[in-house]
Amino acid sequence: MIEYIFGGTLASLLGFLFLYFSSGKKKEKITVSLDTKDECVRTTSSTNGIGLQDQDNTTEDGRRVHVIERDLTEPDRIVGELLQPGGYLKLLELGLEDCVEEIDAQRVLGYALFKDGQHAKLAYPLDKFHSDVAGRSFHNGRFIHRMREKAATLSNVLLEQGNVISLLEENGTIKGVLYKNKTGENVKAYAPLTVVCDGCFSNLRRSLCSSKVEEISRFVGLILENCCLPFPNHGHVILGYPSPILFYPISSTEIRCLVDVPATKVPSIHSGEMANYLKTVVAPQVPPELYDSFISAIDKGHIKTMPNRSMPAAPHPTPGALLMGDAFNMRHPLTGGGMTVALSDIVVLQNLLKPLRNLNDAPSLCRYLDSFYTLK
Repeated sequence: MIEYIFGGTLASLLGFLFLYFSSGKKKEKITVSLDTKDECVRTTSSTNGIGLQDQDNTTEDGRRVHVIERDLTEPDRIVGELLQPGGYLKLLELGLEDCVEEIDAQRVLGYALFKDGQHAKLAYPLDKFHSDVAGRSFHNGRFIHRMREKAATLSNVLLEQGNVISLLEENGTIKGVLYKNKTGENVKAYAPLTVVCDGCFSNLRRSLCSSKVEEISRFVGLILENCCLPFPNHGHVILGYPSPILFYPISSTEIRCLVDVPATKVPSIHSGEMANYLKTVVAPQVPPELYDSFISAIDKGHIKTMPNRSMPAAPHPTPGALLMGDAFNMRHPLTGGGMTVALSDIVVLQNLLKPLRNLNDAPSLCRYLDSFYTLK
């Protein structure tokens, strides 16, 4: 009998990692539903031996995987672009380091801090690691696309465009998901375990945790061209007024700028207030090497915003369900740690579920899921 597990992740990242490493014993199936726009992923998996195996076993003993994603086009986002060295080490551990290849990803070796006309350069402590170990920065959409390509290379993976609507609950236990397929038909899919990771805008977390979400600020995103960072291969943090400004490379020709704007003072983009704010308040604090390109990026008008949210982890342990990613808890993206957390969660879950032979053993499953929240 084939059983299923449904889940969702911190954007497309967590879902693809889970499905890629949920390859285990034969006669098992994984279904994944993704919503990149809303940072939503639902993963289903399961049965007779739920070991999350290494990459080498994926094609030989992998489960069948069904990926349901709201939009299969390449996403265009202003977050999820910087992977810390610890996250790259997790990619190596999971055998997914090639997902940052062929996307013009840039090596990141540390940070440069600027304040009141002074600066300091801080290097990552990487002396004990192989020379390839460093941070990586890139276009988020290209990274997600590589994850999709990786999943599609597996003969046991099916990609489908659709939208997960709700969790299916029966007598206090989550049994699976309800989703709408590409033709608009509502489809129910069942599983002994539902992994909910539908991102910071989660509409599925309500019954699984006490979600006290606080919007701290907003990131205003621009792409600078035809310029060089003062310190190549470094993230740049301007400790400015009224809040920090970030610069880091996302390709060999582009630099991402993220301006942190207090949530209570977000100017309107459409009225031109934002452009004026960036030119009069932010631009004077930008390093001279970047100033002209910063002004040019504002004039091009391709300005995007993204809320910076905080939410402490307060899960309600629920039979048949597990929360992961930004649906579970959030930290300020200024740390650049979100993707590293996602990768670490995958490794924790992989190791946790290896000994569990049958997901229909509800008591054992609940104990393992409770352990995930503790170990995380």
